[in-house]
Amino acid sequence: MTSFNTMAAVTDFSKFRVLVVDDSRTLRRILLQELKTLGIENVVQAADGIEALEVLKTTDIDLMLLDMEMPELDGLEVLQALKAEDGLQSLSVIVISGADAIEKTIKCIEIGAEDYLPKPFNPVLLKARIFSCFEKKRLRDLELMEKQMLEIEQMKTEKLMLNILPRSIADRLKRGEKNISGSYPDVSILFSDLVGFTQMSSQISAIDLVKLLNDLFTRFDKRAEALGLEKIKTIGDAYMAVGGLPIPRPDHAEQCADMALGMFEDLDNFNRENGKSLKMRIGINSGPVVAGVIGFTKFSYDLWGNTVNTASRMESTSQHGRVQVSPSTYAALTDSFVMEDAGVVVCKGLGEVSTHFLVSRQ
Repeated sequence: MTSFNTMAAVTDFSKFRVLVVDDSRTLRRILLQELKTLGIENVVQAADGIEALEVLKTTDIDLMLLDMEMPELDGLEVLQALKAEDGLQSLSVIVISGADAIEKTIKCIEIGAEDYLPKPFNPVLLKARIFSCFEKKRLRDLELMEKQMLEIEQMKTEKLMLNILPRSIADRLKRGEKNISGSYPDVSILFSDLVGFTQMSSQISAIDLVKLLNDLFTRFDKRAEALGLEKIKTIGDAYMAVGGLPIPRPDHAEQCADMALGMFEDLDNFNRENGKSLKMRIGINSGPVVAGVIGFTKFSYDLWGNTVNTASRMESTSQHGRVQVSPSTYAALTDSFVMEDAGVVVCKGLGEVSTHFLVSRQ
C-alpha cells in the first residue's frame, strides 16, 4: 500500500494557497501547524464567514478549510453565498464539523464542498483529505489547461479555414458535409493581372519578390473584406474575387466595380512607396456560376461556368490601367457609374463581344 508520505512527495504542496476559516484562534493555530508540516506556508486566516467571503473576493485560494459552526455566518451560509456567485468553480472546500452538525455537512457536500472532517479531527486524516483535494485540483487544472490548448488549436484551425474558405462554407465543412456545391444565378466576377511583373521578377530576389507581391495582395485583401467581396484565389500575379457569393446580394456588380477602382488606388500607393512602376488590367463579368469545394488534402473553394471564362477574357483583352466590363456587367452599372465604350473585342471561345471601360462612380 502507498503511504501518505509517498503520495505527498509527488505533489508540491508549497505552491498552494489555503484559507483557514474558524472562529476559534486555538483551532486555527492547530490547523496552521498541521499545514506547516506538509510544507504549506501560504496560508490566509479568517475568524468568521463574513471575513472569509471578503478574503475570497481579493485573493486566489486553492483550498478552504471551513468550520461549520460560526457566529453571524456559518459554513453552510458561506457556501451558499459562494454558489450564488459561481465562486465554487475553482475552489476546493473541506468542511470541519462536529457530530451535531452532520445534516448541515451533508448539505455542504451537496452544494459543492469537496470533503469533510469530523471534530476533533485526526491529523493523519486531515493530511489525507488535503492531499486528495490538492490532487483533484491538480488534475482539474491539467484538464482545464488541455482544454484551453485545444480551444487555441481549434481557433487556429478555424482561422486557417477562413483564410481559404468563406465562413458559411467553412461552417458546413465543420459540420461534416462532404460534397459542398451550389448554383448561383447572379454574381459578378473580377479578374486582375499585373503588367510588368515578369520583368520585375527577373530583377530582384525571390524573397523580395514574394514580399512585394504579398504587400500588394494584402492591400487587395483588406479592400475586398471591407467591401464584402469573397476572394477566391491568386494565381501568380493574378487576383480573382467574386461579389454576391456565397451570400447573394443585389449590388454584386457595384461591389466589384468599387473593388476594381480601389485596386488601382492601392497599386498607385504601392508603386509610390516601393519605387515601382507596375501596371494592371482588370476584367469584370456578371452572370450565373457553380461554386463548390474541391480537393481532399488541400481543398479550395472555386467557381465554374461560362461566366468565369468571360470574366477572364474581359481581363486578358483589357488595356493597361483600365477596367473592362462585359455587357451584363455594363447593364448592372450604367445607372451608377461613368462608362466609356470600348468597342468590340474578339475573345477566344466567345467571339465578338461589345465591351465598356469603367471610369468612375457617377
